[in-house]
Amino acid sequence: MNPHESERSRLPFAREAAAELILTTFVAFGLWIARAIWPGGILLGLAILVTLVWIGLLFFMRDPPRTPPDEEGIYLAPADGKVVAIDRIDEASFVGEPTLRIAIFLSLFDIHVNRSPVAGTVRKVRHVPGRFLQAFREEASQVNEYNDIGLEDGSGRILVKQIAGILARRIICTVREGDQVQAGQRVGMIKFGSRTEAFLPPDSRVEVQRGDKVRGGLTILARRQG
Repeated sequence: MNPHESERSRLPFAREAAAELILTTFVAFGLWIARAIWPGGILLGLAILVTLVWIGLLFFMRDPPRTPPDEEGIYLAPADGKVVAIDRIDEASFVGEPTLRIAIFLSLFDIHVNRSPVAGTVRKVRHVPGRFLQAFREEASQVNEYNDIGLEDGSGRILVKQIAGILARRIICTVREGDQVQAGQRVGMIKFGSRTEAFLPPDSRVEVQRGDKVRGGLTILARRQG
């Protein structure tokens, strides 16, 4: 596990959001000071607007601590959101064989921290530029900008795909090839609406249905057979 994981879990927001929060804090503070010195409607409007943006960022970048279920042979949701697809497809880039794909759409109201579905070793990290279609659209999985995180858990290969959306223009991955991760550990985030997909062994027993709401690092997506 990342040695900083337990320390980071105490933060109320994702560490990856620190730059945006610090910037908006200083801008809002400066505008309210300027408004006190030079009263005026324009400064007041700007101060209120930036303060609302700051509050929105606090909400969007929240990162509550979570304790994953302690069970063998389970695959956890890599993100919060709604299940929009469950199918079996070939995944040639890392897994190299048919897989069970479970896709999760993250709205602006969901927590956007991504977590590992399993404990294992990071074998691949790859960023691929692309388009920015709405993340709930099926074609977004193929044409949008994305980042692959390939994992080995001792029984097979699992892939987590971080996919940008129409507003998400920055994908953050906090793990590197060779890293050891625990089930439910943070592996990155996608800033603003997006999509995250888990590619699991094809014979896994699915525990969710399309339309279900899931929580990253907590909800069991599927169970390993045998």
